[in-house]
Amino acid sequence: MYKCEHFKIQELVPPQVYNDRGDLAWELLDDRALRTIDCLRADYGTCIINNWSYGGERMWSGLRTVESPYYSPYSQHSFGRAFDCIFTKVTAEQIRQDIVQGKRFYPDISGMELNTSWLHVDVRNTVKIKMFNP
Repeated sequence: MYKCEHFKIQELVPPQVYNDRGDLAWELLDDRALRTIDCLRADYGTCIINNWSYGGERMWSGLRTVESPYYSPYSQHSFGRAFDCIFTKVTAEQIRQDIVQGKRFYPDISGMELNTSWLHVDVRNTVKIKMFNP
């Protein structure tokens, strides 16, 4: 089981999942997605996914359960394969461009949202990166 070097589990799951599962919540998340966000964090610096455990409002930017107002049964978030990241030192658009232009290589990214202030990355089962609007 892979556990992130740069993120605590509370930053990746909503409060109820953490309260119910604690450290076992790691097994709900895809290891390819976890390795990817660790690499992104190492390359681009501080990143916020969920911040509810620090008194913030973000709790649905990682794993989404049916309780989430953003829940969709076929969303990659619902399977633990997607994260919405806010970087503090670089824009989401710059990171998207780096990835698309091949300046940075993340072999497991297969989905990215366009036209958002956050970086949505997912590891859906496809060969080519799917670029889509939210």
